[in-house]
Amino acid sequence: MFLNFKELMRNYKRIQEAIKVKTIQGRYLTNDHIFPFLDELSDLFLVETIGRSVLGKAIKSVTFGSGPTKIFMWSQMHGNESTTTKAVLDFINFIQASSDLATTLLQQCTFKVIPILNPDGAQVYTRVNANQVDLNRDAQTRTQPESIILRDAFDTFKPNYCFNLHDQRTIFNVGATGKPATVSFLAPSHDELRSISASRAISMQLIVAMTQELQRYIPNQIGRYDDSFNANCVGDTFQMLHTPTILFESGHFANDYAREETRIYIFCALLKAVEVIGAANIDAYAQNEYFQIPENAKLFYDILIKNADLINPIFSSGTDIGILFQETLVDQTLKFIPEIAQRGSLEGYFGHQTFNCLVDDEFMSLKTNKEVFNLLLSVE
Repeated sequence: MFLNFKELMRNYKRIQEAIKVKTIQGRYLTNDHIFPFLDELSDLFLVETIGRSVLGKAIKSVTFGSGPTKIFMWSQMHGNESTTTKAVLDFINFIQASSDLATTLLQQCTFKVIPILNPDGAQVYTRVNANQVDLNRDAQTRTQPESIILRDAFDTFKPNYCFNLHDQRTIFNVGATGKPATVSFLAPSHDELRSISASRAISMQLIVAMTQELQRYIPNQIGRYDDSFNANCVGDTFQMLHTPTILFESGHFANDYAREETRIYIFCALLKAVEVIGAANIDAYAQNEYFQIPENAKLFYDILIKNADLINPIFSSGTDIGILFQETLVDQTLKFIPEIAQRGSLEGYFGHQTFNCLVDDEFMSLKTNKEVFNLLLSVE
């Protein structure tokens, strides 16, 4: 059973009742946001508390399906990376809607999903856990309860495939282009030489399958993440254990700081990957095409201002200003606070918004953004 992805994406808004979990929106997601959805799942799904965080918050998994192929997914290992959490909950919602494809996938595969691995970090919107440890650098020593829970789940479930689900910053572009890296993938390395083991080759093939599908909707906005080896990273560790593992990175789509648009493409990628796995169709995708996916670069600012000296004479003539938003939790609401990240000549860089102060319309438009305009005026 193959899904007409083009039709699915075209009609996403129309059929979102069966896909998108509408009660879960935005970037700030905690246990309190997702547990009501998990509590209402049907008997198709086994929802369990598999452990507790440093501060005693429940870490839950959702297991479903009866097929011989096991797929393990986890999200919000970094508490402030929530787009993939929304996408995996949409995937669960899609399965619950009991389409023909969902029924087939349940027969072909067994899934285990940890929607939020780091609930303490999620609560305060930070990358690290309550002990200020990056869980994605704790795969070997496993000093943190969350790291132990993840590894125990891996060892007990014995997956055939792992999906390691993350967000990346707005700074990433595709190759040398001005296209944002809306979705990026990585087949993690398993050694310092970045050699291609059997499991890594399969990871590459699945990434090729997802990339080919996504190119239909976000052409040239799919990147390849840096594959430097780090045994302390979870993806590298599981690849070392001969389990095909894929890193998913949710990135920026134009004017989508809530990442509701990116959420759709991550959902699409997940569904494509599990469809290919379930149908045992991986060999239809050429491994060497993985290296044709452009690598990510870091050439974006949230706002790029050219000739900023026309706003504030403290800047030398022709100065460019690169502004990045600092994602800051204020009274349980996420704020995007502009900060100057770079000044000088920023030739070759891009802005998700660009204002050239020499152009009257752009200068006047920038003036309407009081927060940014006042930030530039305040520089002494």
